[in-house]
Amino acid sequence: MTQVAEITGIVRPEDFLRDVVLPCRPVVLRGLVSDWPAVKASSSPSVFRHYIGRFDAGLEMEAFIGEPRIAGKYYYADDLEGFNFERRAMRLGAALDKMIAGLDRPDTPSLYAGSLPVRDYLPGFAGENPMPLLPAPVEPRIWLGHASNVSTHYDTVDNLACVVMGCRRFTLYAPELIGNLYVGPIDNTMAGQPVSLAASAPPDDAKYARFANVRDQALVAELEAGDALYLPKLWWHRVEALSPFNALVNYWWDAFSTGPDAPYTSMLLAMIAISERPLPERKAWKAWFDHYVFRELGHPLAHLPERQHGLLGPLKDNYGKIRARVMYLLRGGA
Repeated sequence: MTQVAEITGIVRPEDFLRDVVLPCRPVVLRGLVSDWPAVKASSSPSVFRHYIGRFDAGLEMEAFIGEPRIAGKYYYADDLEGFNFERRAMRLGAALDKMIAGLDRPDTPSLYAGSLPVRDYLPGFAGENPMPLLPAPVEPRIWLGHASNVSTHYDTVDNLACVVMGCRRFTLYAPELIGNLYVGPIDNTMAGQPVSLAASAPPDDAKYARFANVRDQALVAELEAGDALYLPKLWWHRVEALSPFNALVNYWWDAFSTGPDAPYTSMLLAMIAISERPLPERKAWKAWFDHYVFRELGHPLAHLPERQHGLLGPLKDNYGKIRARVMYLLRGGA
């Protein structure tokens, strides 16, 4: 395994976009949020609990509860139908109290609360712990819990993950390795995204033979409180919270969006339109996608004057026209 590249000294949004986000590779940003009051309050769980309590709006959320035997690995049951943990509604403050009360009791269940919008659950927290590298509309989320092992999954948007308390290990696989990761169901998941079954299985599991070819291609990043990791879209990542009590704040956003439509939406549409056609036809459509969408050889109409590019002109000028055409076709137009 190889360590994720590191960078320090990024303070301007334009530098972050150019040097970190644009290359579409994971990057560790050491000490990025070390000045946050939340990080300074991470000297002990009780101190952190007191700090968080200042902002607690008292809302109820869904927590994962895992018996000691799962050792914080929230995952499927053996039949891949159910799960090895319980989902339970509770207020954030009560969940934090349970987490802290169970720290010195290995016989008690583990508890995990993830993806909580800070604006709703901890109003005022973002103002004291700002992220100037991102556009103002990008909202933070907080993840809290005992030691845990979150199975290898991906996000369809960019992710900036900031460790506030504890230590986390990220194990990453590049998007192009998907064919060797043995991805699980896309509509029966732990928390929204499908996971790699192979990366969650014992190393010698014969059901996932191809994974042996890519296991050593993983990238690894270990983060302490105050460090951050930039994760581009579609990079697979396993997240291990290694300390008895852990807190992380993350930001999801699409750094290169030109409108409301997400690439994942187009993939789902392509699945129903193309995926079960004959192989020769699928190859033909692949050539069309390569030419018009992925454009590794350049603009498809580079041989014509720009005034003749029509709908293939600058996307900022044609987004609405193309979208209207797509919606017309989806409604049955010809």
